[in-house]
Amino acid sequence: MPKIDEVIQITTEIREISPAHYVLKIESFSLLSKSGISMYKTKEFQVGDQKWRLILYPNGDKSMKGEDHVSLYLAVSGANPLKFGWEINATVRFFVFDQIRDEYLAKEGKNMRFHAMKSKWGMPRFMPLKTFIDPSNGYLVDDTCFFGVEVFVVKNLGQGECLTLKASPDSVSHEWQISKFSTLVYDCFSEIFTAGKLKWRLRLYPTGDTYNRHKNLSIYLCLVNSSCKKVKVTFTIRLKGKAGRTHQKTTVGNRRSKLNGDHKIFS
Repeated sequence: MPKIDEVIQITTEIREISPAHYVLKIESFSLLSKSGISMYKTKEFQVGDQKWRLILYPNGDKSMKGEDHVSLYLAVSGANPLKFGWEINATVRFFVFDQIRDEYLAKEGKNMRFHAMKSKWGMPRFMPLKTFIDPSNGYLVDDTCFFGVEVFVVKNLGQGECLTLKASPDSVSHEWQISKFSTLVYDCFSEIFTAGKLKWRLRLYPTGDTYNRHKNLSIYLCLVNSSCKKVKVTFTIRLKGKAGRTHQKTTVGNRRSKLNGDHKIFS
């Protein structure tokens, strides 16, 4: 079961699978720690579209209060990683190999943002040196050790949507005059009109739609060629005579659209 450090938000777990992206093997660790080399950078390795380097402080990164610890960092690398405004969001996991039990201790941080002002991230107190060099723990055997790293880049695909609600939307009226109605055989459309910043038109079936053939006059409100996939409307359809008198009136409230070809139909 993973353990979580509440203070620095580090998740710790044990696993058998080796690191997927990079492994650093060090022979004669004691010579490295006594050599006066405070920091070791690995060669570049690539994950996705970006190049990286694993950075090891064998005696701890003292500038980040890592005294008496092994410190590990991951840094953005490459010939030109720092274009203005660049940003990489990634989850980083560091490893050390237990050679006695044939398993890895893995520590994972929260999702991190790499950018021009912070091109590396890591754990200055990855492991106490006392714990690391204790032979019974298996991390340093015959003066040899293994560190590893995995980095999972979170790509922003730029997808999303905006939900807009109006408490009292503006009422829009549109009148459609149909001439020679008795000669109509097939369904027909009104001219396009605008309401609520969207394009609409009416669709008329003079002899009824599929479900009302030769029984009723059918008329629909259609949303025209819009990228908007969900619309909720209240509308009224009136049938007027020549004198302007209303013969039939139907109000439909809180109706959502359904897709029909390049139209969204409200019925």
